[in-house]
Amino acid sequence: MEKSNLSCSDNHHEPLSSPPDVYIEPEVPDPFLIDSDASDEEQEINAEGKQEQLSTTTPTRSFSQQNLSKDTPPSPPDESEEEAPEIYLPGLVSPTMFLPIPNTDPLTTLLNKYIHPPERRPVRDVSGEWQKNNFHTLVMTNSWRALAKMARDRLVTTDPEDLVLVLGLWYLRLACLSRLRLFNQTSVECTNLFSVLNSVEPQEARAWLFGRLLPFELEVMYVRLRYWAGDHMGYLDALNALLRKCKLKARMAPRSDPTTSAMWKERGARVILIIASQLCEMKEFGAATKILEPLCHQSEPTSAFRSALARVYLQSGYMEKASAHFAFVEKSPDASEGMKDMNQALLACANGEWDVASGILTRLIEKEPDNFVAVNNLSVSLLSQGRLKEGIEVLEEALKASPASIVVAEPFLFNLSTLYELRSATATQKKLDLLLEVAKWSGDGLKTTCLKMPSN
Repeated sequence: MEKSNLSCSDNHHEPLSSPPDVYIEPEVPDPFLIDSDASDEEQEINAEGKQEQLSTTTPTRSFSQQNLSKDTPPSPPDESEEEAPEIYLPGLVSPTMFLPIPNTDPLTTLLNKYIHPPERRPVRDVSGEWQKNNFHTLVMTNSWRALAKMARDRLVTTDPEDLVLVLGLWYLRLACLSRLRLFNQTSVECTNLFSVLNSVEPQEARAWLFGRLLPFELEVMYVRLRYWAGDHMGYLDALNALLRKCKLKARMAPRSDPTTSAMWKERGARVILIIASQLCEMKEFGAATKILEPLCHQSEPTSAFRSALARVYLQSGYMEKASAHFAFVEKSPDASEGMKDMNQALLACANGEWDVASGILTRLIEKEPDNFVAVNNLSVSLLSQGRLKEGIEVLEEALKASPASIVVAEPFLFNLSTLYELRSATATQKKLDLLLEVAKWSGDGLKTTCLKMPSN
């Protein structure tokens, strides 16, 4: 049979009822599909495939037979949902996982020791009652005891299957305990939490739990237990292991999912900052700058980061590098004028130019009256010039202007207490007045050693 007639011009009126002898194998239904109807997209792909197998004059009746207006079937379930194992951990909401929170704190101890008669002591709520306030109010008033009790009360009534909510409440509980400086209790309860999480079987389910559901903040909290135990080198080792995990996760993230890779890179950067803070606390400024400096080259660093890095160089005495980073911030368009002025003042302090620093900080405070960091630094520069009285007045004026903000800044209180001691004539009474003011506004969790008043 000659097939050239099939490709003739439009004047050839041979009926379409006699197509070429081309056999098309009927579509075999997929035995694994529950719904027998394919999606519109699949039908179009199949139709295009059939067209390619035939010549251009092959009838296209299959397109006219398609129901192009039919409803789109629901999208298939997400792969993560399909693979999610069933995890039921009633131990996470057991009341035995928690310890009672003491109804006293070091600030109350100081009040009982130094303030007499008792009627002079400010009324402080250490009961932890949270039912009469909302979450935002409790956070803004530093009511960490009430928030910790709220988290515990909600945990014991939460469905254990809702792991996202359960783990979120656990982090709230532990974070509040640490803010209360109940580090032993935080360590015990955090250990209880991870004992339950590490007991999940099989191993695949445990890996899914740690990889998909466990908040990264809880992992950081668990690592920090070593710090509270006094094992600072072990703390650094644990942080380094966490950093390696972040780098590995970022490399293993699929290229089609840049969000996941960016998330793990950001977490890794946070861990690096924690490591640098610990090294600075250990006076290892050189090591801190060594791990921070690469962050300036991996991505475009912010002015705030460069300023912080320059201040670490100042503490280490490396003036040249500090000046270089400060100069970069000075030219940066995203740096505020307040940041630039603060950098100049700190550099002047490091060079012993106290009068220059005082002038810069005074002008900065005139423009930003609520910049209490500048107020604190101005008092230090005044003290270095022997202007003790002026330094005290600067801090006291800030305390009167915004007591709620000042009394939670422990370096501010420490400096004011130190200046009172240097002016020994009225030190005792001034510190007692400061104690009363702090008790009125501070809330929970203040590190009372900043007041320089022994409790025993």
